Amino acid sequence: MQAGLHFWNFSVPGAPDTLPEVLGRTARTAEQGGFTQFTVMDHWFQMERVAPAEEPMLEAFTTLGFLAAHTHSMRIGPLVTGVTYRYPGLLAKIVTTLDVLSEGRAMLGIGAAWYDREHRGLGVPFPPLAERFERLEETLQIALQMWSDDNGAYRGTHYALEETLSSPAPIQRPHPPIMIGGQGERKTLRLVAQYAQIVNLTTADPERVAHLLDVLRGHCDRLGTDYDAIEKTVIAALSDPHDPDFLPQMEKLSALGITQVVLGASPDDPVGRVARVADEVLPALAKI
Repeated sequence: MQAGLHFWNFSVPGAPDTLPEVLGRTARTAEQGGFTQFTVMDHWFQMERVAPAEEPMLEAFTTLGFLAAHTHSMRIGPLVTGVTYRYPGLLAKIVTTLDVLSEGRAMLGIGAAWYDREHRGLGVPFPPLAERFERLEETLQIALQMWSDDNGAYRGTHYALEETLSSPAPIQRPHPPIMIGGQGERKTLRLVAQYAQIVNLTTADPERVAHLLDVLRGHCDRLGTDYDAIEKTVIAALSDPHDPDFLPQMEKLSALGITQVVLGASPDDPVGRVARVADEVLPALAKI
């Protein structure tokens, strides 16, 4: 099993002055230590469920562009961007730019958005959940059209584009992988089956994961898509990989088809934590 690293807390010692150095060193240490993916949150305010909203939060794609220059092999992307944050055509262009400048390492992680406070705070429209899912599907369609040879118009319920021109094209073919995150059985996992190459289940509980994967398989069967071709990942950003129960839990998840676990970077010493996990946990994880 592979490991990804999620840098979700920017309240590192000395922030914000130290953030460039800490981010760069953490990413380089992760890559050298065997992590295969580096992600950041796409939020404007820190999540109130984990820390005060006033804590530092960097804009995701600016941060990922910075990280592209500090890494060479890890996949990079947001975990995950909210569909309401950027117009779909601009989002596809941003991800394309990241893919070109990272030499083919970008992914589009996307979901329906949920954090209403940051939308109200910065004056960004936050439509009801049903509409956000409609916009998410249209955004996926627009991105795929922009990454194709079709430069024509797109007409949807919520978005209308006269041209879907995007030059240069992404480095990755046929396009940067799309990752959809969440646990929604009726809509989220159906969108995974229809549009995504990666799913990130926001749970690492083996029983729950088994159920969600069964639901995903059902959607794939109904849509005629290849369940086995979808990369299956989980997030365990708040888990302690040194806990004796961690590796047995990963073994159960691997048996279900999970190929990557996303771990968190501790804000008090992200470089040290990453180095320890790389030395003490990743070799055993790689054998699972």
